[in-house]
Amino acid sequence: MSHLLSVSDAVTAHARLYPRKIGTRDSRRSLTFAQWEERASRLANGLLGLGLKKGDRVGLLAYNCVEWMEIYVAIARAGLVAVPINFRLMGPEIAYIVEHSEARALIVQDDLRDRIDPLRGELGTLANGGCIHFGGDATPAGWRGYEALIDGAASTPPAVQVRPEDPFALMYTSGTTGKPKGAVRNHEGNALIALATAVEFRFSRDDTGLLVMPMCHANSLYFGLTFMYLGATVVVDDHKSFDPEGLLATLAREKVTFTSLVPTHYIMMLGLPEAVKAKYDVGAVEKLLISSAPARKDTKLAIMAHFRNSGLYELYGSSEAGWVTLLRPEEQIERLGTVGREWAGSGAIKILDPEGREVPDGEVGELHSRTAYVFDGYWKNPDKTAEAFKGEWCSVGDMARRDADGYIQLVDRKSNMIISGGENIYPSEVEAVLGGHPKVKDVAVIGIPHEKWGETVLAVVVLHRHEEAGKAVEAEILDWSKDKMAGYKRPRSIMFMADADMPRTATGKILHRTLREKLSVAGIGG
Repeated sequence: MSHLLSVSDAVTAHARLYPRKIGTRDSRRSLTFAQWEERASRLANGLLGLGLKKGDRVGLLAYNCVEWMEIYVAIARAGLVAVPINFRLMGPEIAYIVEHSEARALIVQDDLRDRIDPLRGELGTLANGGCIHFGGDATPAGWRGYEALIDGAASTPPAVQVRPEDPFALMYTSGTTGKPKGAVRNHEGNALIALATAVEFRFSRDDTGLLVMPMCHANSLYFGLTFMYLGATVVVDDHKSFDPEGLLATLAREKVTFTSLVPTHYIMMLGLPEAVKAKYDVGAVEKLLISSAPARKDTKLAIMAHFRNSGLYELYGSSEAGWVTLLRPEEQIERLGTVGREWAGSGAIKILDPEGREVPDGEVGELHSRTAYVFDGYWKNPDKTAEAFKGEWCSVGDMARRDADGYIQLVDRKSNMIISGGENIYPSEVEAVLGGHPKVKDVAVIGIPHEKWGETVLAVVVLHRHEEAGKAVEAEILDWSKDKMAGYKRPRSIMFMADADMPRTATGKILHRTLREKLSVAGIGG
């Protein structure tokens, strides 16, 4: 009986149909579909040759590079399970994920080897020879060389039967509410989200997608899967940190038709001098996505003005549910502040109160989605899995409201909610107001303990470059906000912080819990 193709099957098909077409590339090298097919088979056989068997987990720690693309396909081909690890994590955090996932192998880029070397003796789940190294000038002592593993293995696909329901990846969440949880994604979900994405964005094999978001993150994984399924070309932006002019150069040189960025990326890129922006022809770009954080009207208008041939999209989703809602180009200004309506092929969203009852339109509740490609559950965590589901509807703890036309406005994470004097305060609402002040580049709102009110509101503000922090600008922002939100929501004080010191996820989302802990350690709000 036939079934949905895995990502491995898709690359095999394109290697037969378009063997000389470039399937994927970064700034260092490119792979035709035929080369991709052969290297993926060799790597799959090499991993199995280490004693790994179907279902074993393989940790991946690297900056963005083309190796991610061949590793994902090889792991799928071998029936193994990918465990992408955020390159921003430090030793103890990495060790937790490796041990919790019981990873049997760990593939590490040379630039990040210093995170692993001190831990290798403590990672007891790894197979003998399971630390695999790529990049750099030579393979260090105690490591197995990635290229040697590929060169020494057979080029024929391994005899492993992979079913649609088999797990493909453990996507560890950013840990906004505690220890990261491993969301189990299967091969069928990969196929379905790829096909749904192709339908909604009208992608084809003629597209060239640029992956800028971290390859360890669901955003780049899902869009990468889509282009792989279609036989389109995937370009991986391998800058270790965001380079706005470098991005414009890549868009122009590769004639990119689609990319996905967070608002900060767009702001940095569009903030370049006009003479710099004018050097790069971005006329090939047909579709752009802005996601992972709220975007202001002026930012969206500036994007549309610069990328004149492109439609702008905004979506909401998660590692667990996949894509949930989409705001389309023609809705960007008219429905500003919302994340659109339900994605293709998904059921109606439910907004539920704490008792599990649907709330009326306009009222805040917990968002529950029903998607065909939802995750299977959290790895080794049945209690959190049970909490995430109400029947076929899934929640990741986001609070939202729906308007009369069905558009969804995200309010906040349930865990970030501040309760002051019995009133519920959603930080994102306050952040949206304060973010409108012309001197504010970014802002996080948290609750700090208060003897009388339980909690009170503190705003942590990142100012635009050349703006000077101090009592005067604090008073200016507080006074400016007085007539823009209810008194109980307004911050009682503002703390200024450098952009580099603001704790964030790999996609730029502010980690409110980490920020609270950081300030508590410093004696603020403790």
